[in-house]
Amino acid sequence: MLTLANVTLHYGAAQALRDVSLVARKGEVTTLLGRNGVGKTSTLRAITGRHPVSGGEIVWDRDPIHRLRADRRAALGLASVPQGREIFPLLTVRENLETGFARLPKEERTVPDEVFTLFPVLKEMLGRRGGDLSGGQQQQLAIGRALVTRPGLLVLDEPTEGIQPSVIKDIGRAIDYLRSKGDMAILLVEQYFEFARDLADRYYVMDRGEIVLSGDRSAMDEEDVRRRLTV
Repeated sequence: MLTLANVTLHYGAAQALRDVSLVARKGEVTTLLGRNGVGKTSTLRAITGRHPVSGGEIVWDRDPIHRLRADRRAALGLASVPQGREIFPLLTVRENLETGFARLPKEERTVPDEVFTLFPVLKEMLGRRGGDLSGGQQQQLAIGRALVTRPGLLVLDEPTEGIQPSVIKDIGRAIDYLRSKGDMAILLVEQYFEFARDLADRYYVMDRGEIVLSGDRSAMDEEDVRRRLTV
């Protein structure tokens, strides 16, 4: 389980996060919703170690991790699919997937079959350069690369952004499958409300660096959430 307790984060003198607390459990999809610029990506940077926190605590499987470097957090099972995908455009699809081997012992350095089961197009394009793929294919590659690391926590930042509807459905099915396995916590940051709503077990809504709404999906007041996502 991932727990954030009263996390604050600054960029210089500017405060981006204000006492953010949330929980993401294995076997569940936790969604983090909000307009642009309200602190969603900063929350993910705090979790993955891409930016230091100013205060509060981040705990993964009972161990505080907020003082660990990003590579140490990855070694503990945290995997991130960043906004913009950040694949290596000059590497092939195979080579991009194999960059996920870095945290694994030699005997585990294989691409799991489920990567190609979830995203068959990747198997068809193993020899193609990442930069030659469409946006949707690159997003599938970014998720596949994260899965190669055998994560216990999968963090997805706006996976539907700029993606065609058919691929959005494929990504939704993949997230649903990964949830059903029960051994992974999934934290999904989204602005596409219907996509996030349909997948969520629990949701949080951010505004101005704070959590302003949260609860179980079954008790969600959709009108209230939509109102807070509207500019």
